Amino acid sequence: MTERTWTLIGADGKPYASDRPGTLGGHRKNRIYGRLDCPGALRWIALGHYVKQRVFFLDEATAIAAGYRPCAVCLPEEYKHWKAGQTGR
Repeated sequence: MTERTWTLIGADGKPYASDRPGTLGGHRKNRIYGRLDCPGALRWIALGHYVKQRVFFLDEATAIAAGYRPCAVCLPEEYKHWKAGQTGR
């Protein structure tokens, strides 16, 4: 049996090989992360966009450490907290 590897983005923002798939997807250019079933991301993917900039994260803590923000569509509560933190700066 062949072992499967996935390329994920680490907390340092650099790609690495993982034996586990990512639990979150992101957009490298916009620095947004969200659920793999995010309707907004899936809509863009279906239109042929987004794929070249698609990245994956093992977990939310890693996405945040890499400098990505939560998606307002599929993670509205996390986005609300992130937005509140931005206005408090």
